Amino acid sequence: MTQDFSNLSMHDLFRIEAESQTHVLTSALLALEQDPGRVEELEACMRAAHSLKGAASIIEIRAAVTVAHAMEDLFVLVQSGGAVLHQARIDQLLRGVDLFSMFAKALGPNGGMSDQDWQAEADRFVADLNAQGPALSPEQLPATFPSRRTASLRSAATETASSSEPADRALRVSADNLDRLLDLAGESLVESRRLRPFAQSLLRLKRLQRETAGALGVLQDALPLHLLDERARNALVEAQQGLFSCRKLLTEKLDELEAADHHATTLAHRLYGQALKVRMRPFADGVGAFPRMVRNIARDLGKQVSLEIVGERTQVDREILEKLDAPLGHLLRNALDHGIESSDERLSAGKRAGGTISLEAQHHAGALQITVSDDGRGIDIERVRRAVTAKGLASEETAAKLSESELLEFLFLPGFSMKEGVTEISGRGVGLDAVQEMVRQVRGLVRVSSQAGNGTRFKLELPLTLSVIRSLIVEIGGEPYAFPFAHIARAIKLPVDQLQTLEGRQHFALDGQQVGLVNAHQVLGCNEVVHDTAELAVVLLGGPTNMYGLVVDRLVCGRELVVQPLDPRLGKIKNLAAAAVMEDGSPVLIVDAEDMIRSMEKLSSADGLQKVGQDIAKADQERRKRILIVDDSLTVRELQRKLLEHHGYQVDVAVDGMDGWNALRQTRFDLVVSDVDMPRLDGVELVRRIRQDPSMRELPVMILSYKDREDDRQRGLEAGADYYLTKGSFQSEALVEAVIDLIGEAATT
Repeated sequence: MTQDFSNLSMHDLFRIEAESQTHVLTSALLALEQDPGRVEELEACMRAAHSLKGAASIIEIRAAVTVAHAMEDLFVLVQSGGAVLHQARIDQLLRGVDLFSMFAKALGPNGGMSDQDWQAEADRFVADLNAQGPALSPEQLPATFPSRRTASLRSAATETASSSEPADRALRVSADNLDRLLDLAGESLVESRRLRPFAQSLLRLKRLQRETAGALGVLQDALPLHLLDERARNALVEAQQGLFSCRKLLTEKLDELEAADHHATTLAHRLYGQALKVRMRPFADGVGAFPRMVRNIARDLGKQVSLEIVGERTQVDREILEKLDAPLGHLLRNALDHGIESSDERLSAGKRAGGTISLEAQHHAGALQITVSDDGRGIDIERVRRAVTAKGLASEETAAKLSESELLEFLFLPGFSMKEGVTEISGRGVGLDAVQEMVRQVRGLVRVSSQAGNGTRFKLELPLTLSVIRSLIVEIGGEPYAFPFAHIARAIKLPVDQLQTLEGRQHFALDGQQVGLVNAHQVLGCNEVVHDTAELAVVLLGGPTNMYGLVVDRLVCGRELVVQPLDPRLGKIKNLAAAAVMEDGSPVLIVDAEDMIRSMEKLSSADGLQKVGQDIAKADQERRKRILIVDDSLTVRELQRKLLEHHGYQVDVAVDGMDGWNALRQTRFDLVVSDVDMPRLDGVELVRRIRQDPSMRELPVMILSYKDREDDRQRGLEAGADYYLTKGSFQSEALVEAVIDLIGEAATT
């Protein structure tokens, strides 16, 4: 639809014209640099330069006329075969494009440079352009300007704005007003659902009325009218007639209410859809500067790189599009500096000399997906592993056990960089940190994958809009919570008989993957409801390598919610992101899924997970004695755990001495059963630490080791162990008897 530009000033019209035509010039010049023979791009340059010259003439910006005229004549010369657009000329022409942007921004009382200064800058541009080959001099330019053809310029600007869909500021509507409009539209969407619960209550009233009429009929059959006096008969007949009239009226009003509900819901959806469209902009509006940025940085690095942009017409929320500028710039610079190899390196690897970076936007599963990928060298996983240990982020033993996806997550840490030196392009370790921070601000996700020799891929999953989110409503501890669909892998009903236990932790198999179970009541710190049903309601959170199953009380429904930010005076509330209001007026808290995943990881690493369905009240009344098994052998740990749990003890496990020491400082135990030879901290040193700690000095400790020499036994007992049992002569009865000797039977008397 053509916009009304009648109220815009001449300067505003020129700004619109300059913004549109400079974008055309930049895109066409970059295309001509790759293929100088593209006639349609050369014609686009000629049209853009001619339009800019005409617009600048009307408002008498002689410096802009000078630049546009010189560019236009060069394009004509190239078209006739009298000149070639080599790289140096392209550089100069792009400088001219920058000058047009500067001319447009400088209009008004605060323009900065004087007309003489701008003209001097334009003359220098023409001289530099002529230095690359033949072109017109400033003396050949027209000395007079055409009259103010206001109507023609306004018509040209209208046509340009209509074809290129200008930014929302050309509508003279502030962004705040648009945001308020969308918020109101979102609230109307929620309010439109209030009629449905009311209609359902009327349906219940109708059923009650029908049941009452049936009861009266039964009463009439039991008491024939001739047995009643006239007053009673009249009252019964009037009651029946009143119920019939009520049922008829109720049916009519219910039909009207259902029609009104359908109309209101449809209207609210249309209103919200139109308001959202006003807020949306094509992806191309936010990435127009990237092709030139990639070109310039690639030249500085001495690399051949082309940028492919896919999904330019994909609609993106204006606020999200503005926030994407810096993160996408970081990702592109990283791809240029770290990912794409030099031409010689690529040729020796059997690749094309020129590398390719792809920037793609698409809508998928109710979310916006932005992908930045390259066909470069990929990420050296072992180099990342070495960098992690060198920076003290993990020990060598821990780093050696980390998977590829876990190592790649370190790239997003503040200050983490694999580049030895710092340049203007990268090396300070702030780029990917800024990317993740922006994604978290808009409640999105970012994932990275890489294949050695074949490139790296960053995928950003973002909400379509920040004002309304599609969520799964669940019930936890009698309260509703909303999980954004964008962060949910799946929501399932899990049969209890599919639960398995390994090292005291519950999990289940899903598509060939073992998924750990975590109780939502424990994560959120609310009262637990004992799950006595045959199925558990489970919400799956996380990615393929760190997925958790969060057990909730009930899966309620899916809802579109208008996001209401929490009071900033509260600060960041753990595991929560925002709030909303349900259609019945009740509040609902929106979960911070990333925060919740971190909470589950922390509970899991500290071995502090409670079993799903555990009756805490009963456990407090009749507490089982708790034993910590510390052994680096999975087989030995499981054998001991199953044996002691069979005899009624509550058993926790630790994979080495340091893991056991951390567990002891967080949880109270009645007994420790430890191996001797373990990484990081051996059993003898663990016993010494226990005896040196005043709060654990009296804690019974048993050593269970393959070492059966007398000096080994003596060493363990001297460190403070209460019992020394060798695995070589290990018998299940011997272990149980030793435990009973040290702490007694499993249940507290």
